[in-house]
Amino acid sequence: MRGVTLIQLSTLDAYLQASDYIDFYDDQIQKVIASFKQDNELDRIKAAFEFVRDKISHSYDIQSNAVTRRASEVLREQHGICYAKSHLLAAILRGMEIPSGICYQRLTLYDKPEDGYCIHALNTVYIRDMNKWIRLDARGNKEGINAQFSVETEKLAFPVRAEYGELDYFVNYYEPHPVVIHTLEAYSSGIEMYREGLPESL
Repeated sequence: MRGVTLIQLSTLDAYLQASDYIDFYDDQIQKVIASFKQDNELDRIKAAFEFVRDKISHSYDIQSNAVTRRASEVLREQHGICYAKSHLLAAILRGMEIPSGICYQRLTLYDKPEDGYCIHALNTVYIRDMNKWIRLDARGNKEGINAQFSVETEKLAFPVRAEYGELDYFVNYYEPHPVVIHTLEAYSSGIEMYREGLPESL
């Protein structure tokens, strides 16, 4: 899929603010931000994306039972599910004064509709030089998943399969969706949450 049109809910300033879950004022997040020495903004965006994609594990991939929620917690524990990793990438980008939001997809939980559905989170980032938003998916690559940084043709972790009832939500949220936060806060077991508690729709 080439570029998509995202529904921006507020001014760009809203996509630059710190909040409870996008807490870029945290000292460790600030250290990560300071480590990016790239000469231009696009290269810094790519570096931030690849850091969260590659250096922060997906909790279920490593079978961690801990639930991380806030960006600072994800960085400290070095893992999170897609919801939590999207909070960290938004925090890093916003801490570099680059507008970033969160959007979602409805996907099959495993591979077929009869397995049920889940909500998947990915990030949006505003490319100033191109005056447009793009989507990036820092879930973390593994066999069968190959998300890449791209400003033209999207290279997401999970291309939507409409014939399976999957869909893209093109709303560009500047705060995590309340359904996602409720899910993260309702569970103390990450494995239980992932297997039984992920929301099926927004």
